[in-house]
Amino acid sequence: MNWDIVEGNWKQFRGKVKSQWGRLSDDQLDLIAGKRVELAGKIQEHYGLAKDEVERQIKEFEAQNRDDRRKTDV
Repeated sequence: MNWDIVEGNWKQFRGKVKSQWGRLSDDQLDLIAGKRVELAGKIQEHYGLAKDEVERQIKEFEAQNRDDRRKTDV
């Protein structure tokens, strides 16, 4: 997943992020603004997960949303 594209289409992706990681507030999603590193940090902070686990979850999220990313590339 190209996170530059996610950042550019953040309004479309933030709902999916909110569905996956519901503890993140709207204010936090605004701060994340499609940046992968920010997302990872907020997930770690609010879920108390190790960095490796957060990376695994984000990669899974990316795999699940590949088709949506392609739609935004067109």
